[in-house]
Amino acid sequence: FSRLIFGTLYPAYYSYKAVKSKDIKEYVKWMMYWIIFALFTTAETFTDIFLCWFPFYYELKIAFVAWLLSPYTKGSSLLYRKFVHPTLSSKEKEIDDCLIQAKDRSYDALVHFGKRGLNVAATAAVMAASKGQGALSERLRSFSMQDLSTIRGDSSSTVPPSVTVRAGSKQSHPKPSRSASEGTGSSGK
Repeated sequence: FSRLIFGTLYPAYYSYKAVKSKDIKEYVKWMMYWIIFALFTTAETFTDIFLCWFPFYYELKIAFVAWLLSPYTKGSSLLYRKFVHPTLSSKEKEIDDCLIQAKDRSYDALVHFGKRGLNVAATAAVMAASKGQGALSERLRSFSMQDLSTIRGDSSSTVPPSVTVRAGSKQSHPKPSRSASEGTGSSGK
């Protein structure tokens, strides 16, 4: 909890104040902090797995965050200038190339899996509809022919009662002929 307050909320508020005041010196200071904090958070994901048993491990993490924030030690500025900036400057071209390749691959993968997902969904919908198990087909089956002709706006046409089919009905009714389903009023054979 204290790491959340001191490591995230406190710096976020002072970052806001730096942006609001447009003080470049403060802005750079907080940008360096956030870069170091992001690296710390990434590293801690792995160190938590292996070092959580270490005595005072969590207390040391809180002390490290306090050291990063302290205006006396200027820990985040020190780490950024001594280690992070030189490393990122020397590897910037390789990192940019790697990020571009990853972006291209992820876009291609997204398109590929998107198409594949749409194909699977379309196939599943067609299969469900053809087997009569889809929600839409069940809903349509629950309508009688009279209901369907009313929805269509052909309320003036009359469908013979022998053509009415309800889902779940145990009675055997003849299937409507094409002319009966169109509401022409002609009777079946």
